[in-house]
Amino acid sequence: MDRAALIRVLPFGVFIVLLALRGLLPEGSAPFGIDPRWLYALQAGAAGALLLWFCREYVELAAWPKLRDTALAVAVGLAVCWLWVALDEPWMRIGVPSAVFHPVDDNGDLQWGLIAVRWLGAALIVPVMEELFWRSYLMRWLERVDFLKVDPRTVGLKAVLLSTFVFTLAHTEWLAAVIAGLAYAWLYRRTGSLWAPVIAHAVTNGVLGIWVVGGGHWAYW
Repeated sequence: MDRAALIRVLPFGVFIVLLALRGLLPEGSAPFGIDPRWLYALQAGAAGALLLWFCREYVELAAWPKLRDTALAVAVGLAVCWLWVALDEPWMRIGVPSAVFHPVDDNGDLQWGLIAVRWLGAALIVPVMEELFWRSYLMRWLERVDFLKVDPRTVGLKAVLLSTFVFTLAHTEWLAAVIAGLAYAWLYRRTGSLWAPVIAHAVTNGVLGIWVVGGGHWAYW
């Protein structure tokens, strides 16, 4: 793996490894006396630090998209968010959803520090981290190993479908994930700007987070 691939894979990889390690903790455990719910801050913080460290090398993020592409991205992000909530039949999920992140204290009061960390990570760090990996790297790499020379507007159907399939495997809401993956890939192909799927992804996660907190739908987090 060359440096161009490494800097797009590493933030995502570190985030996933820390997620897996957090999932291995016994229920009710508090490593080093730390509430395990705060470990999400470590995940998001580590990924965010790597993104900042390599930010000057992400050439696909150098130019902001056109205003109409930004508006389109916002609309797509809102549509994907609505579908993510609406597609909630049992057959549309892999496994049974559970509220593994429950930012409520013993008195039933919301813990706004935990909520802020989770929302900021999901709405600001995860979209950049995931779109650099799923779309900018993996989708284009499936088209051609020398992926930096691939114009996203020329990526074929095979690369789009394969990258979306792998993207889906990382989510329990498989049907919503298929639609989201295809929507974000379509934005990247249509606009040629990675910012378009990043913005859409951020809108999806940000609005979904507001809905989660407003209604206590913690299983979506």
